[in-house]
Amino acid sequence: MNYERIIRLSLTLVIAATTITTSAVLVSAQEATKPEAPVKQARKGGRDPFKRYEPPVKLVKATKLEVPPIQVRIERYRAQKLAAATAHVPPPKPTTALLISEMQVTGIFRTPRGWAAMIEATPIKLSYVIYPGEAFFDGQLVAIEEGSLTFRREVIWLDGRREKSTEVKQLRKPSPVEDMTAKPTPANAPATEAPKPAAPEKQ
Repeated sequence: MNYERIIRLSLTLVIAATTITTSAVLVSAQEATKPEAPVKQARKGGRDPFKRYEPPVKLVKATKLEVPPIQVRIERYRAQKLAAATAHVPPPKPTTALLISEMQVTGIFRTPRGWAAMIEATPIKLSYVIYPGEAFFDGQLVAIEEGSLTFRREVIWLDGRREKSTEVKQLRKPSPVEDMTAKPTPANAPATEAPKPAAPEKQ
């Protein structure tokens, strides 16, 4: 009788141990095949699958459009002038080939058309008479006052943006030699329009 009890207990223990081992193996297999959470997949893949795809934005370094040399601008002006003469339309002004930084204000005076200014193109050493609205390569003259000129400068970037700013140029002060050699003008003398020089010549 004692042997039968021992055998039954042994069989019961073996069956219980087998059942526990089988259950542990099944639980481990289920955990191994269980899909990971979306957050973990997003971390591994680098992108959340539940968010709308957005292409990466490439950062382009902002750079200004390069200004051609003065000789290239003069040749372009001459071609435009020739085309205007062929088409029998008014030619462009010589100042369209000049940068605002390439000129100095040498005089401001009144004319029958209103305020005018005498400027000197420093790269080519030629002088011109200009009025409000005069176009330059990188801007436009918007106003003439008693001692200064106001320009609207425009900078073009490679990405197509146009940046506008205001620039004021003061009347150039005469040198001591120019001040000594300048002839005084009577206060009651009528103002006359200065003759307009010819187009810039290639040096």
